[in-house]
This record gives sequence, structure tokens and C-alpha cells, in this order.
Amino acid sequence: MIANILSIAGSDPSGGAGIQADLKTFSARGTYGMAAMTALTAQNTQGVTGVHEVPSAFVAEQIAAIFDDVSVSAIKIGMIANASIAITIADSLRHHVEVPVVLDPVMVAKGGHRLLPEDAVEALKEHLLPLAAVLTPNLPEAAALLDADVATNREAMIAQGNALRGLGAQAVLMKGGHLEGDDCPDLLVTALGHQWLEGARIDTENTHGTGCTLSSAIAAEIGKGLALAEAVVIAKDYVAGAIAASDRLSVGSGHGPTHHFHALWP
Repeated sequence: MIANILSIAGSDPSGGAGIQADLKTFSARGTYGMAAMTALTAQNTQGVTGVHEVPSAFVAEQIAAIFDDVSVSAIKIGMIANASIAITIADSLRHHVEVPVVLDPVMVAKGGHRLLPEDAVEALKEHLLPLAAVLTPNLPEAAALLDADVATNREAMIAQGNALRGLGAQAVLMKGGHLEGDDCPDLLVTALGHQWLEGARIDTENTHGTGCTLSSAIAAEIGKGLALAEAVVIAKDYVAGAIAASDRLSVGSGHGPTHHFHALWP
């Protein structure tokens, strides 16, 4: 059977990030995508100009409607918008602990717009981190969650990955795209130790929604039954291909989106 994957996240009307990117990714990875919306945003490739938060009770109603009718294979959580929504999501998912959760701690948009207030960061740490099968922060997000300096080398990435596991996540994927240099190494930290996933840096400005896309690809692969380590390797390779093929698209004049269907469209 085809896996059913649920995204709980915000909307990006320009289509490169948020639930739009999640649904494209789920489809590209051969799964059936669903979405419970936490926020509407006004944004494009140049930045975010507005956010309209969905009432937390209605977020819970969306999640309940899906679980009342559909067998969910995996969940991806992206933008949570505020502390009330974070707590509501956690309360909703505690009834479904058998479903693996990929938590992408969306805090700042590509253009620099802050998407998560301080009290929501604390709510994420307290209520959502313990539910996460894997947490997928970039280096600034990891630092914000730990109230620490941004990691600038591999040793610091290992230390912060272990520290984040200590906050409750079963595993942590530290995304190394903010490191300087020609490489983009990611680090998977689990109870068994750590594993480096190497990758070359791709020279492009088209990186809008890469975090959403990666976490969604991981959720899709886990939902299909793959072990976490294998799912992460496949997802990283998929995103690298999507970034490399992004110049086949012509969307906006800022940070353009990745090409989610690069392997399917001629």
C-alpha cells in the first residue's frame, strides 16, 4: 500500500516552502500527502511580508479529522507559529505515539523574517521535542534551541547534536549547510552514535524551502518503512538533485525554489 504522510505546517503561496513543498515532496517520493495548516503566510522568493495564524483549536480539529479517517504512516511538523499551536499539536499526537514524527524547527525564513517567538521555542522544546523520531535543525536553529553559539566546525556539530538528543529527540540530523567551505556535511546523531553524510556545496541561490523539502523526504521514506539512517541518506540525495536542477525553473527573483520533480519531469 502507498504510505500516507501528514504535514503539519504553514502555507507558502509561492509554492517553494511550507505545506506546498511538503506535498510536492511526498508525491515525488511516491507517497500520498496530507496537510493540517498552522498558518497562512504572505511570502515569495524575496521574503515574508505577513503571517496569519490558524486558531489552535482548528489545528487540533484538522489533525483529528485526518486520524479519524486515515491511517497515517509518518508525520512531518514544520512551522508551528506560536506556543499554543505547539502545545495543541503535542496534545493531539500523544494519542498516536506509534506514528514517527520528523520535526523541522522552522524559526526564521530564508529572507530573515522570524517565524517563531521565544515562548513558542520553549513550547517546542518542552512539548514537541520528546515526540520527535528525528529533529532536523540547521546550525542557527540548533544554536537557538540550545541558547548557544552557532556551530562553526564538525566538533561543535557533534556536541550540539548530542545536546539536542538530551532534550528529548530520539535522533537529530544537524544540517551543515551554514558551515564555510565547499562541502555541505550533515550529521545524524542517534542513540548508537553519529554518522556523517557528506555532500558538495551546489553554487546556486535557489535554496528556498530546502529544509521543508528535506524533512518531508525523510518522513516519506520512514513512512515507506525504511530505517532512519537509510531514509536520511535517500532524502539528502533527493534534495541535492532538486537543488542541482533548480535552474530548470523560473520562479521569482530572490531565493528560488528547488525542483521537487527533477527526477520525473523531462
